[in-house]
Amino acid sequence: MACFIVPLTQAVATTIYRHHAEKTATTAGRSNLLTAQLPLLEHMLWGGSAMLVVDHIISGELMPIFPFFSALLSEGGTFTMLREMLTVGLPMSLLVTAIWAVMVAVKVKKAKA
Repeated sequence: MACFIVPLTQAVATTIYRHHAEKTATTAGRSNLLTAQLPLLEHMLWGGSAMLVVDHIISGELMPIFPFFSALLSEGGTFTMLREMLTVGLPMSLLVTAIWAVMVAVKVKKAKA
């Protein structure tokens, strides 16, 4: 229903952070390993969010008219939507971030070897 909102929000925040960090690193003349790997996390989050939006549109949970979420048409829909964001969206975002962290750690370890 609204599980895509959490990874979508994380994708927006990551993009904003990366742009700010790149600008800061350029003016300071330094590079950061984390900032260099952020585009991979961004692609994972944006791609996953886009797939979830399409899935929700196809299943009828996301509508092109107000209130946009079909759950909000029923009584108690807001609570259901928030619960799904916490129980599905948040773990999904944490899992994607954990997978990205493992990928970065493996890449760093290979580079050192």
